[in-house]
Amino acid sequence: MNSRRILFRLVPIVIAGLVVFYQFISAEKVTNDAGRTARYALNSEQEQALGLQSYQQVLSEVQTVTSGPEYELVKRVAERLAAATGKAAQTFDWKVSLVRSPQINAFCLPGGKIVVYTGILSVAKTEAGLAAVMGHEMAHATLRHGSERLLSQKATQTFMTGVQVSVGDMSYEQQRAVMGALGAGAQYGILLPFSRDHESEADAIGLRYMARAGYDPREAVEFWKRMSEATARGGDKPPEFMSTHPSDSTRIANLQRLLPEALKEYQQTQ
Repeated sequence: MNSRRILFRLVPIVIAGLVVFYQFISAEKVTNDAGRTARYALNSEQEQALGLQSYQQVLSEVQTVTSGPEYELVKRVAERLAAATGKAAQTFDWKVSLVRSPQINAFCLPGGKIVVYTGILSVAKTEAGLAAVMGHEMAHATLRHGSERLLSQKATQTFMTGVQVSVGDMSYEQQRAVMGALGAGAQYGILLPFSRDHESEADAIGLRYMARAGYDPREAVEFWKRMSEATARGGDKPPEFMSTHPSDSTRIANLQRLLPEALKEYQQTQ
């Protein structure tokens, strides 16, 4: 390969690398509630606007429960947990909705918009069990994981575009092989591990929130054991390295390791 062709290959990759570097250094930089330095693609106002828009869209497509013991339970847990989030959510406008659905699911959108499906209540079983899953989802929002993942995805896409230009003179089969290998490397080596780290971080901070709110953090371990059993009935799960979430055994072991510190916070509330 002559020097001219080498230069042709390198220039788009170098340009892409410079763009990624600019994206990184120009992004908002914050020490999050877990004590980790994080960078975000969107500012808080943009995140919260998108969160509210998504929340309204979700509610327009489902049947919500607005009264009764299940609704009061979800509302009470949300209020207690929101009070435990502290400075991380000082600009949040917390809202919670209970959706009538057999889905075993709950999530919290940026800005503190919480959606809980009735299907998860039977897995939660207790108020503390519900606090475990809601605390986890609320932690994703206070840690601003969505905006952080967006920055990672933008950087990955920028670099992949540079490589695609670099191999533009190759045959279609060669291009497909190169881009396929790089795509798999980015997926399994960067994006999925990043997502699993976020899940573990939300577990840790969610455990802290429920303990501060006066819920026994030991119930988090029991909840995720029940969750593991419930999801196992849905079929085989992919191996951990192919998943956005840690394996059930990894998650439970991590929570057990974090329990002593969480119990100290819980005991202070008693």
